[in-house]
Amino acid sequence: MAQLSSVMQADSGDLRLHAQEREALQDLEYDREKQYISQEKELDSKIRPQHRLIHDPDVSFAEYYYYAQQTRAEEETHPTVGKTGIMGIIFPAKSGPGAGQPNDDVNSNVHVTGDVKQRVTISDEEWAQASRALRTATQGTAFYLITTDIFGPFGLPYAIATMGWGPSVALYTVFAALAGYSGYLLWDMFMGLDSYQFPVRSFGDLGFRLYGKYARYSLSILQGLQLILNVGLLVMSNGGALSQASQEKLCYIICCLVWALVGFFSGQIRTLQKLGWLANASVWINILCMLVSMGGAGKYGPNYGSINSSAGININPAFVEPVNGTYPPVQTFGGIPPSTNGFVGAVGGAMNAVFSFGGSMIFPEFMAEMKKPKDFLWAMWAAQAFIYFCYMFYGLFMYGYQGQYVANPSYLGISQYGISTAGNVLAMISAVIAATLYGNIGLKVLYNNVFVEIMKWPPMTTKTGKFLWVALIPIYWAIAFVIGAAIPNFSGLTIVVGAFCILQFTYTFPPMLHIAYKIKRAALADRGSFDPATGAAPQRPGLTDYFRYFFADRWYLNVIHVIYFLGALSLAGLGAYSAIEIYIAGFASGVTTSFTCVSPFGSG
Repeated sequence: MAQLSSVMQADSGDLRLHAQEREALQDLEYDREKQYISQEKELDSKIRPQHRLIHDPDVSFAEYYYYAQQTRAEEETHPTVGKTGIMGIIFPAKSGPGAGQPNDDVNSNVHVTGDVKQRVTISDEEWAQASRALRTATQGTAFYLITTDIFGPFGLPYAIATMGWGPSVALYTVFAALAGYSGYLLWDMFMGLDSYQFPVRSFGDLGFRLYGKYARYSLSILQGLQLILNVGLLVMSNGGALSQASQEKLCYIICCLVWALVGFFSGQIRTLQKLGWLANASVWINILCMLVSMGGAGKYGPNYGSINSSAGININPAFVEPVNGTYPPVQTFGGIPPSTNGFVGAVGGAMNAVFSFGGSMIFPEFMAEMKKPKDFLWAMWAAQAFIYFCYMFYGLFMYGYQGQYVANPSYLGISQYGISTAGNVLAMISAVIAATLYGNIGLKVLYNNVFVEIMKWPPMTTKTGKFLWVALIPIYWAIAFVIGAAIPNFSGLTIVVGAFCILQFTYTFPPMLHIAYKIKRAALADRGSFDPATGAAPQRPGLTDYFRYFFADRWYLNVIHVIYFLGALSLAGLGAYSAIEIYIAGFASGVTTSFTCVSPFGSG
């Protein structure tokens, strides 16, 4: 997935400042800060942005919106760095100093201090410049981040095989269009809520500013859950690849353990800037792996040893079971294939297709790093088009040659050992990069938003926090290993992640958040704006007012978004049901067994 935050980009500025600032600020007791701020308010007519808590419930939507418009106007005056358009995407400029005043030397204390008393001495311009300095990414960087994917292309052939030619093309096209629209909604909200004074740095920040602290907690926890499940999937796929490369001379569970141990050590890296060029390279490694897989599928037959991870086993086992020692011929279907489990297989395929567009979860983090977030929209549409055409061609090609025998992930379904091993090696290289990044980001999300925020643990910048980080990394990867070993049904687990996590961040949450954004915008237009001289903001609307503002300017968009939101929830429910049914059938038939030594992917 394209869920590798700009933490991984070497040319995206010193991103440690983000974590250090947040962690240090969260280390203070809430009541003590609020008491001090109240004392300051008595001496001044307003509370300045640098005197606020990181997530201050007293900051109104009007104040967020006022500073966002101020920031957007300033960004329009910034000179463009490097090429724009197609050339800027293909050859992204090396990011230089931050947005705004590139030659200013910003005091590092502006970034890292968490003491409100110290921040009182920081001027408004110093506080804004501290945020400008961290915005260094270009639209080319955003493009590569969105297209950095490990699951999307290699799960799509399986998805097509479960749905057939026509339905899969139609559904994948709809998913692509809606994913792009969701990206637009996130961009629209970011442009109206982010500012140098109050930067938006995560999906949870959008939830907090529109629905409150519990929305931020929920989004952060779900984000952390998705990332640890992604790591579990990568442990499974790499374990299967290593087992297949060794021709099953190595026990599958040991192969998975090898990658978990790799994670124990690679996860100790607390800053991933030096891996930035590897993250960019992983895009091209995946493309090379796709080409190798297509070459193998076009010249050689399917890997009959991997039928337990094939589409056919979940559609209709008769499609892949040998008769008198002879396997059925490759079959493709124009419509949904006849299935022994009804629509479960097709819904499961749809959930695998969702993986291709699972990067929305970190879109706000991408935009937070850009010199001009306005340019993100162009990069996002370019990335979605790249994903759609490249992945679609790959998926249709593999289905055409392997039919019901398409495995998930698809590079494990090549019968010729040399080609299969080449694909496995490329996939393992890309996956270990992704696993390290997913694990690091996922643990940081949990540590900062759950352990520090809710359980009052010390931030990672403290000595105690560093020891806790070192201790938690093995636990995190051990959990990922248990997930992969206990549930070695790769397709089933991808359905779970797609239904419960990816689909929510890409299709459910954006329209839900945008409804609140439009209502608050309508209230702002009706009740007046924020006064920067006095700090006065219009009174917040009541419950009945929200209903009135729902039907204000372009109310039909809110209605469409409600339908969109409910439709995404319904699809998520179907996906969850499909995953449960697949697991029940798998464990009942013995195809899926926990902590097995025999690889569920087979060796050909």
